[in-house]
Amino acid sequence: MLKAVDSFRTQLHKLTGPRHLVAKLIAGAVVGVVVFFCFAMGDFRLTAKTTVEGSIQRAMVAPFDGYIFEAQVRAGDTVKQGQVLCSLDDRELKLQHLKWASQREQYVKQYREAMATANRPSMRVLREQIGQAEAQLQLLDDQIAHAKLRAPFDGVVVTGDLSQSLGAPVERSKVLFEVAPLDDYRVKVHVDEHDISYVKIGQKGDLVLNSLADVHFPISIKKITPITTAEEGKSYFQVEASIERNSERLRPGMEGFGKIYVERRKLIWIWTHDLINWIRLWVWSWLP
Repeated sequence: MLKAVDSFRTQLHKLTGPRHLVAKLIAGAVVGVVVFFCFAMGDFRLTAKTTVEGSIQRAMVAPFDGYIFEAQVRAGDTVKQGQVLCSLDDRELKLQHLKWASQREQYVKQYREAMATANRPSMRVLREQIGQAEAQLQLLDDQIAHAKLRAPFDGVVVTGDLSQSLGAPVERSKVLFEVAPLDDYRVKVHVDEHDISYVKIGQKGDLVLNSLADVHFPISIKKITPITTAEEGKSYFQVEASIERNSERLRPGMEGFGKIYVERRKLIWIWTHDLINWIRLWVWSWLP
């Protein structure tokens, strides 16, 4: 015990005495750093991976069972409203249309003959047959009109490439393309489950994309999805944010990193809270 007291007095004398300048400088620097990090404040921000998506993604589906006839665009192409994306083979539909048109004319002719002879039972049957033929013609007209899939708005094709599937059969309601607008985007922020408690709706942040590292896009948190997804052995919450300043250079599918501003905190807490939380969880898991 006496040796420890003597050693402490010796070290204290080095720091307060006229000599040992290097030891004094080192001790002063250590004390200064500790004091600085204990009282200095900084912006606490969460960093997370991000993906840019269109605010809406319109699915273009096959209107009927058929075959791919032409494919004018594929994923990544920009399109104008009304532009043809692909065409289904409508030759069989046109043949059916011609058949039913001819059948209708025949029914009309027979109806007129029945009227001339005042054959009321035949007139009733023929009226039903004419109505059935007109319904079939209307249905075929609608299918022929929709055989060409057109872009619903100015945008970019997100998914879909039929250039290698010409002549291939498609079933009704099968998704052939997905189109997203060029002027309205949202950002999916993948927030680690350990940090989700710090995220609140309305918080601001910045987005930097891998392909546009020289541009910072301001974002605002709009929605927190209470569902986790597993990626690379970790669990993430999907947080949705809006981009407050759009750019013509943005495209759906771009990836990057976002920083969400939480609040002002002490620097020592910002740099050590992850380690402290991990230690707390580890200790608690081992407690009886």
